[in-house]
Amino acid sequence: MTDENWLRTSVGTSDADSITVMGRDVAGELMGNVTLTELAFLVVRRRLPSEGEARMLDAVLVSLADHGLTPTVLAARLTFTGAPESLQGAIASGLLGSGSVFLGVVEDTARFLGAILEGETSDLAAAAREALAEHPGRVPGLGHPIHKVEDPRTPRLYAIAEETGTLGPHLRLLREVAAAHGRGLPINGAGVAGAALADLGFRAELLRGFALLARTAGLLGHLAEEMDRPLGMPLYREVDERAEYEPPPRES
Repeated sequence: MTDENWLRTSVGTSDADSITVMGRDVAGELMGNVTLTELAFLVVRRRLPSEGEARMLDAVLVSLADHGLTPTVLAARLTFTGAPESLQGAIASGLLGSGSVFLGVVEDTARFLGAILEGETSDLAAAAREALAEHPGRVPGLGHPIHKVEDPRTPRLYAIAEETGTLGPHLRLLREVAAAHGRGLPINGAGVAGAALADLGFRAELLRGFALLARTAGLLGHLAEEMDRPLGMPLYREVDERAEYEPPPRES
C-alpha cells in the first residue's frame, strides 16, 4: 500500500522567518553554537555528538582534506584552467575521482571490516586471519603509494580514538588485519578513517560522502592557489609539448 504521506523530510525546512535543521532553529540554536563537524554528525546520526565523537570526526575530516597534487586535485585545477567561470565544475571534477584508489578506500575498508564483524568475532585476530585466507588479494585500508612504512595519520587517529573513547571494533579489527597480512603494508589514512567513521556509527554507504566533504575544503584551497599561481596552463603546455604522437598501425 502506498504511503500517502511519503513526501516529507526531517532534515531541514524554512519559512519566511526561520530556517530549521533537524528540529533546531539555525539562527537561534545552531549558528555560533555548533561547528560544521558537529552539524554533519547531527544531520546524519540525528543527534548531536558527544565531545569525544565530535573530536574524532573532526580529526578524520582534517586527515582527508588534502594530500598534495593528487590526480583529483589536478583534475580540479585543469578544469578550472578550461572553465574559470565555473568554480563548481572544478570542484565537482575533483570529487568525481573518488574511487578504489583515492578516497573511496574509506568506504571500501569499512565494508570489508563490517563483513568480518557480521560473523563470530570474539577473537578478532582469528577473524582477521580467516578473512585474509578467504580474500588473498588486495586488502582495502592497507598500503600507500607514498607512505611505504607508516602513514603519519594512522597512529594519530588511533591515539585520538583512545583519548576520546571511540576506539571500537572496526579500528581494533583493522590493526589485526594489518598484523595478520604480514607483508609490511601500513594501514593507510583512508583505511583508518573509514574504520573510525564506522565506529562512530555511520553506515558504510555514507562514508565516501564524508571523504568528499573533507576533500572539498582541500580542493577549494587548491583552486584559490590556482587563481593566484596557476599551474594548470603550464602543466597542459608541458604535456602538449612533450607528448609524442604515435600513429596506430593501418590495416591493409
